Amino acid sequence: MRNSARSIVANLGLLAFGAVLFSFSVNAVIVGKGLMAGGLSGVALLLYYLTGVGGPGLLYFLCNVPLMVLGWVSLSRRFILYTLFGMGSVSALMQLLPQRTLIADPLLAAIFGGALMGAGSGIMLRSLGSAGGTDILAIWLNQKYNMRIGQFNFFFNLAVFAAGLAFYDPTLVLYSIILSYTNSQVMDYFLSLFNQRKMVFIISDKADVIARDIIYNLKRGATFLHGAGAYTGKSKRVILTITNTVQIKRLEELVFDHDPNAFFVVENTFNVLGEGFSRRKVY
Repeated sequence: MRNSARSIVANLGLLAFGAVLFSFSVNAVIVGKGLMAGGLSGVALLLYYLTGVGGPGLLYFLCNVPLMVLGWVSLSRRFILYTLFGMGSVSALMQLLPQRTLIADPLLAAIFGGALMGAGSGIMLRSLGSAGGTDILAIWLNQKYNMRIGQFNFFFNLAVFAAGLAFYDPTLVLYSIILSYTNSQVMDYFLSLFNQRKMVFIISDKADVIARDIIYNLKRGATFLHGAGAYTGKSKRVILTITNTVQIKRLEELVFDHDPNAFFVVENTFNVLGEGFSRRKVY
């Protein structure tokens, strides 16, 4: 129960903090220069610029309502409840925070606004929910019709910017494409920043003692894989372990202290699910 309560608080905290960054970027940078964004937030901003009705937060909320209904009947309730909190937080903050022009230059506004929006989106996606938007529809289409999520997002954003070119200032739309690209790059960076892991293969004649030190000194798990030397035909036990960037140097020293002739192979890995690492996000 205590772990469950901590998990709920941590996820709500990530969603709330990400929503603040996302909404601040919209109200303090993006709206002031008349820029758009990708996804459903881009649709809401375009409608706001063209009609002036309500506000970007209210329009974002209204656009999300049918997607929330779709998600409630087709995706996991836990994911939708967290996403409902994230989407509601973004909508409320976009509606309540004052609109101003923090950066005068449109190019700098596109880069900074996209970076701030990407940071907020990435932090929210590190939780068990999201900020809503096209993610829900993309996941549903992937599960229902096996459409790739990236493919759907690409064509959706293409349609949004095409509508912007047809009904809005083309120069601002081009700046908005820069904003959207920056957003996606920074979001990917934040998604990987908190989950960078190193997958390590160790080939050594002293595999037993090395594995024991990994378990008891580094407090990491280890698995023996059975292999054989292609040249000698001699059986080998290969150690597989997962560690983080902080411990990788300690692991290297541990291995070569035991066996200076060991093979030590390191691979970057983005997502590790299981005990001691990340929890699986159920959609």
